[in-house]
Amino acid sequence: MPRPLPHPPRPLAVTPGAAAHEEPRGNELGNLTPGWLLAAAGVCATVVLAAACWTAGHVQADTTLQTVARFLHVASLVAGLGSVLAVDWFAVLWLTGRRPLASVLDTATALQTPIWAGLGGLTVTGLFLRPDLGSPLTLVKLGLVLAVTLNGLYAHRLGQLLDRFRDRAADVPRRLLVRSGLAAAVSQTGWWGATLIGYLNSRS
Repeated sequence: MPRPLPHPPRPLAVTPGAAAHEEPRGNELGNLTPGWLLAAAGVCATVVLAAACWTAGHVQADTTLQTVARFLHVASLVAGLGSVLAVDWFAVLWLTGRRPLASVLDTATALQTPIWAGLGGLTVTGLFLRPDLGSPLTLVKLGLVLAVTLNGLYAHRLGQLLDRFRDRAADVPRRLLVRSGLAAAVSQTGWWGATLIGYLNSRS
């Protein structure tokens, strides 16, 4: 008579939520944008901004071109800053329990294009506005623009990490929340700081 098969081993008990508070790793990180690609994009953005600064010092725009560039500069600011404000506002609504995390992620994904288009528009149109590169305020503004750009690449990675918790927002690790909050603070500081400096420069 054959011997009965042994009972399969019982699974080890796992404390509820213990694993949920760990950030995804291993094969779960396989579809994240590679870190080297984000670093390369950051280097390219830095080079482009430096080239734009050099070009701005050699461009002679007439009054008509400056007027058009100034209008497009403002339009780019509205598109970029407005989109950033929308994403951060939805994030606040999520943190206060008035919107699901999925709505924040979907909004951020949908508004990536106008955010990056706004940054690009500000850079291109700035070439024709005769920025005073000898002014400390202008240099601070350029630094803020670069910070916003690099922070945007970092925020892209954070968004991919948060997307892992789309259907279990209560399990988002505290460290990931802190990193996201800091990224949002850098974004708001950079956009509003650059806007304020641009306004002050326009009056001088």
